[in-house]
Amino acid sequence: MEMTVLLLAVFGGIILFFIFLYFVPVNLWITAQFSGVKVGLAELVFMRIRKVPPSIVVNSLITVTKAGIQVTTNQLETHYLAGGHVPSVIKALISAEKANIALDFNQAAAIDLAGRDVFEAVQISVNPKVITTPRVAAVASDGIQLIAVARVTVRANLAQLVGGAGEDTILARVGEGIVTSIGSALTHKEVLENPDKISKLVLSRGLDAGTAFEILSIDIADVDVGKNIGADLQTDQAAADLKVAEAKAEERRAMAVAVEQEMKAKAQEARAKVILEEAEIPKAIADAFRSGNLGVMDYYKMQNIQADTDMRESISKPQSGSSKKPDKK
Repeated sequence: MEMTVLLLAVFGGIILFFIFLYFVPVNLWITAQFSGVKVGLAELVFMRIRKVPPSIVVNSLITVTKAGIQVTTNQLETHYLAGGHVPSVIKALISAEKANIALDFNQAAAIDLAGRDVFEAVQISVNPKVITTPRVAAVASDGIQLIAVARVTVRANLAQLVGGAGEDTILARVGEGIVTSIGSALTHKEVLENPDKISKLVLSRGLDAGTAFEILSIDIADVDVGKNIGADLQTDQAAADLKVAEAKAEERRAMAVAVEQEMKAKAQEARAKVILEEAEIPKAIADAFRSGNLGVMDYYKMQNIQADTDMRESISKPQSGSSKKPDKK
């Protein structure tokens, strides 16, 4: 019984010892003291209670203190609780200090909380970054298409990182400037001979206004000749005009066919009326015989006159396929 109680006491003591070490990070406190950072044990315990990792705060504070930058534990805790990346901010402050770039903790913390990599921004301020634009197609005044690729050298503007536009805006503005400069050229040969005019014109427009970068230079890397857009447009216009003319001609032909059909219908209607009128002639002759207005001799004379008229008409009409042969002498 006594042995069991002793074992439980030892086990409980070990658990209490590890709990004590968890809430009271003595190792960190000793490291901070030997590094010249004044941090109390109670302050480390309160960090645990506030769910702030003491190791991140103490190690970052040691690093920044050795670099000669004044930062308090309260600032580091506040930034961590706000969702920031404390080690990244500390590295950015040290890098800016070594490069003689004006950057304080509040500004670096604001940049970090804005979602930007503050350490990368400082690196770009020290070593400018080259951004390659996609292939930008534009058409000169003579209708020839040119495809240009530019390389934009930028440097981070720390004062405008918070709220400033990013790389996409820079690329869009540079592309717009390339299109404008090529479009204002009289001929494509003018652009090919002096591609630096494009970069000078684009650079003079102040495209980095309101962005998180400062444009140092714009260099045209490549200019290729594309399609003859002017000729293609003229060909398309000619094809469209041809289709319009064909449509109008078809419309006129259809109208002519309709008029012809209408005339044929009228002619058939007239012939039908003539046939109907001719069908009434025998009736009229019969009525004349019955009424005594027409005699038999008169009828025969009329028939002879009609036969003579038909013969004369047949003689006057030319016979198809007949040709006169010359007399042989």
